[in-house]
Formats: sequence, structure tokens, C-alpha cells
Amino acid sequence: MSSGNRSEAVDVQKSYEVRTYGCQMNVHDSERLSGLLEDAGYVRAPEGSDGDADVVVFNTCAVRENADNKLYGNLGRLAPMKTKRPGMQIAVGGCLAQKDRDTIVQRAPWVDVVFGTHNIGKLPVLLERARVQEEAQIEIAESLEAFPSTLPTRRESAYAAWVSISVGCNNTCTFCIVPALRGKEKDRRTGDILAEIEALVAEGVSEITLLGQNVNAYGSDIGDREAFSKLLRACGKIEGLERVRFTSPHPRDFTDDVIAAMAETPNVMPQLHMPMQSGSDAVLKAMRRSYRQERFLGIIEKVRAAMPDAAISTDIIVGFPGETEEDFEQTMHAVREARFANAFTFQYSKRPGTPAADMDGQIPKEVVQERYMRLSALQEQISWDENKKQVGRTLDVMVAEGEGRKDGATRRLSGRAPDNRLVHFTQPEQAVRPGDVVTVEITYAAPHHLLAEGTPLVVRSTRAGDAWEKRTAAAAAKPAGVMLGLPGVGAPDPLPAAAAPACGIG
Repeated sequence: MSSGNRSEAVDVQKSYEVRTYGCQMNVHDSERLSGLLEDAGYVRAPEGSDGDADVVVFNTCAVRENADNKLYGNLGRLAPMKTKRPGMQIAVGGCLAQKDRDTIVQRAPWVDVVFGTHNIGKLPVLLERARVQEEAQIEIAESLEAFPSTLPTRRESAYAAWVSISVGCNNTCTFCIVPALRGKEKDRRTGDILAEIEALVAEGVSEITLLGQNVNAYGSDIGDREAFSKLLRACGKIEGLERVRFTSPHPRDFTDDVIAAMAETPNVMPQLHMPMQSGSDAVLKAMRRSYRQERFLGIIEKVRAAMPDAAISTDIIVGFPGETEEDFEQTMHAVREARFANAFTFQYSKRPGTPAADMDGQIPKEVVQERYMRLSALQEQISWDENKKQVGRTLDVMVAEGEGRKDGATRRLSGRAPDNRLVHFTQPEQAVRPGDVVTVEITYAAPHHLLAEGTPLVVRSTRAGDAWEKRTAAAAAKPAGVMLGLPGVGAPDPLPAAAAPACGIG
């Protein structure tokens, strides 16, 4: 990490906590925020500190109707802690900060810093300025100041990483406020993306997820409609990169060249998460989704023809304004036809600032709830039926960290199959680390996971497992008391290009 901004070390240890709400883009941004703070001399607060840190950062989401209530409730709980701890600072960033700006400090005057989605790199500077000037700092940029991947990072995983390929979105879905807060789509240079992936692989990462608000629209910024499929194929040439995923694509931009690239590039996984949102053509039109049911199901059919074992998941909104019972039955029909491995279903709630919030035909909550329960029951059965087809198959599972809540009690480990299904498996005799790969035979299926009860057939140690072990050992060896510098004034030095590494997604 860059250290150009560190001041003289002082005998004080300042801790930080980052609380993340919302989509994968926010998770990725939070890794950058953590990296920036550590680059400025802060150390991460222990797990479960619950606000007992010198700096608490809220990375917010504006998608849900009650997002602001949740934020102000959490800020309210921190107010007495801040009173008792002179020097404690609270910062609010993300989409809600971009949207509400001055309102946050008006409603919670104990907040020290408010920053937006376009200037996360300024956080350490704003914290220091607030400390010196003893007043809240509000700085919201209207356009992207620096691509997040040029900033320092503290990745949550040693073996898997997000790689952002674009920011912003050019769509105008009536239920989504993200384009107004994240701005128009801006693509990264392909060379910078590949350089980041190569640097991550050199550190031991073996799985990357390409990330964008509308990931397969990549290239629209530079006028190349096949840029995303070319990027997938280029990822296939990176030695040591075992798994490539991406999220989330939009059906409008999901072209045949992307399907071919997925099928023909061995390290691109047979997994697709593509939001459908509704199966009704009338509702899709009201949502300003530029496809209809026939087009969506046609894409699914092509993907399955090219990759018969692909697991396909989706997002669905139930009870969008104006949705009739007939419209809802069209969604049920599309779900039966598509046979999703998994679906993230949501009851429509007003997103302040979106066109849909002011539409006529708002559906009564009890009607939305009843439809939601019917859809959930249907999808639960389909997910179980699709998982049962995996019984008897032999799968390579990448061991994960923290995926199995009952692993300790059951003497099992957990990981992800190539198609991203969660697999719990019997712990082998030899040591297995997150990032290593085991080959197992599936013996049982539940709606949301698979089970391999026999002894793993093969255990393969990987460079990713080595990276996890090295990182874990370094964390355990870190001394408790360390001399740390306070953040200096000025933007952090960017990482060298080669080393730099859904909210409304979809």
C-alpha cells in the first residue's frame, strides 16, 4: 500500500469500523475505504466491536424505502458513545449520502464527515479536516474523481476478489435510483482491468468476480459492443486464474458473443445471475426494462444449449405498481419455464426519488405479501428439484471461509461448486484451507445447499490456500500495541497501475 500520506508516527492506536449496506458495489467500495484508512495509519477494530472504534464509517444504500430510518437509528445509538469518547469520529458515505447530503448532518449533527459515491478516496482527508477544524465536513462530488480500483484496498478474502470493470449505469429503470447516484456508465481500460487481475493472481487469488452496475454493457463507453466477451476470453489466458464470475448483466445487452465466450473459456464458470424483475410484458414496460418475457426466456434457452450444467439465478420484484393478478401469473409462468437454481425475490417498496414511487396503482401490502409467498413457495420447490439433479455428480469445490454456520458442530467444511452452488462436505484427514480445492461426490440435496457425506476423492492444495495461510499467520503475529501515524492532509498516493486492483445492479 502507498504510505506517502503518513505523518510522523505517534504513540496512539486509532481503530476503525466500516459498516456496509446494499449491493456488491458497496462491498467493493468498503474494501477500498478500509484500505484507505489502513494506509492512513488506522487499524481495524476487532469483530463485534459494535461502534467501539475511533472511526465508524457507514457505507449506505438508498435502494430501500426505510434506508434512511435504518441509518438514523444506527447513528442515534452511536451518539451517547461519541459523547463519552472525545475524538471519536463518524463518517457517512455511499448512495444515501450522495442523495441526502446536508440532511444527514441536520438530523444527526454529531456526524463528522459526509462523502459521496464519487469521492471515496477523500475519506482520510475529510476526517483529518473535521478533527482540525472541529466541524462537520460535507463533500459530495458530482462526477467520479478517481476510479475506485486505483485506491488502496483491504480485501476480505485472500483467495477471491472483486474486480470492478465499470461504474454507473445508462439505464432508466423506474424502480431504481442508482443511475442518479452513481452517474452514467464509465468503463475502465481493458489493460488496467487485466493488469489488476494479474496482480491479484500473483498475490494468490484464484477466483475473481467482474463487477459492474450493468456488467455486460462494458464497452458502450468506447463503442465496442463485443468488449465484454473479449474481456472474458482475455481472462481465460491468465495463468493461475481458476475461476471467473461476473455480476450483474442486463438482458438487453446479453448477446450471443457473450454466451459463446462463457462456453468456450474454461475458467469462466457455468453460472449466470441475470435479473428478470418480472415476467409480465406490461410490468416490464412500466419498469422501463427494454426486453420482454420471450426475449428473456430465449436467452436462458441459449445459455442452457451452450452450457447444459449452468446454474441460472435471478432477481424478481413482486407487487410493482399496476401489477394485476394476470401480470403476476405471467411471472409465475416465466419462473416455471426458466427453472432458476435460485431467485432473490423482493416485495416492492417505494424507493424515494424514483418514478415508480409516484405511480398510480400502488398494490396493497397484504396483496403483495400473498403473491410473494406464492412465488417463494414455487421457487423453493424448483430450487430443490434442480439441486436434486446434482446428486451423484462429482464436483470440484473451492473451500470457502465462513460459508457453513454449522461446520464446527458437524465436522464438515463448505465451499462453492463451479456453478456457485453451496456444498457442505466431510472434513478430510489432511489439512484443507480456504482457497484449496476438493473433489467430492454429492449425496444429498436441500433447496439451498448440497451435501457430500463421503470422504473427499481428491484434495488439491493451491496457491490460493497458501495465500490464505500466509495472511492468517501474519494477522496472528501482529503485535497488539503498534506505533501508528495519524492521517495527513492530502489525497492518498495512488497505487501503481499494475498493482491496482446489486442495489440497482442489473
